[in-house]
Amino acid sequence: MPELWMPGATRLDIGDHQPTDGGPAKAIAHITWDKNASAAKPVDLVPYTALRSYFARGGAPVAPHILWDPFEGHFTQFVPANSRSKSLVDQAGGTRTNRAGSVVLQIEAVFFPYCRVGTKVYPRLVDTPCKGWADLQAWVHSWGVPNSWPMGRPADFTPHRSESVWEKQGGWYGHSQVPENDHQDPGSWPEFVSVTSAPATKPVYEPFPGASFFETGRRSPVIAAMHKRLVAEGCGRYQSDANADVWGPGDERSYAAWQRKLGYTGPAADGRPGPTSWAKLHVPNV
Repeated sequence: MPELWMPGATRLDIGDHQPTDGGPAKAIAHITWDKNASAAKPVDLVPYTALRSYFARGGAPVAPHILWDPFEGHFTQFVPANSRSKSLVDQAGGTRTNRAGSVVLQIEAVFFPYCRVGTKVYPRLVDTPCKGWADLQAWVHSWGVPNSWPMGRPADFTPHRSESVWEKQGGWYGHSQVPENDHQDPGSWPEFVSVTSAPATKPVYEPFPGASFFETGRRSPVIAAMHKRLVAEGCGRYQSDANADVWGPGDERSYAAWQRKLGYTGPAADGRPGPTSWAKLHVPNV
């Protein structure tokens, strides 16, 4: 399954996870636009670390999924991919903009027009190094978002909106193209990076699916594979093998036994999988 958390991104989970509504998978391109500048009066770029702190604290109610530093290639993620974030205006009674897709991945690039970094001024996002864009594109695409712009790749700060296109087509949308919103960003966005046609190598072991994956009633072949590994490690505390692919109390008891086998004690052996203990369990990739 795709990674809930972008590999390589700093994880600052702000909580408040809520599901999306289903439908065409979408990604929304934003820029932070936290300063107003001009060619005549450029302004120093607001540091990525300052914006990261803002979205993790006071700005959490409008935090995106991903904060992207296109100058250094840094990323911070605030909510998992399968949750909505709240960076879009969502008017009562209309399309639920933040939830209108199987995923609605919202990306905020740290940028505003005519920002200054060192001695250089950048009028457009595409004028920056756009470091990390290939990794970001690949992660978004892994969630089923087409590498396409149904309303055209943003080239200026003019809004173009069509609710019928929004409802029917997956892909990337600029903030300037989302119904019920009046923002004009991002103004520009990098072109999609070509990908090799060679098949990707499938990992031997199942990547950690994220703590929120392990909820009561979750059915998945990943859980069935974990069940078998716990039994193989002598940590099975199951009353039966029925519904082995559904997370329940037996899984929690068995995983706690695995944690204790690894040397965890107290709250660290609570039966809730974490990335370190999961990696050591070697659950086969399914």
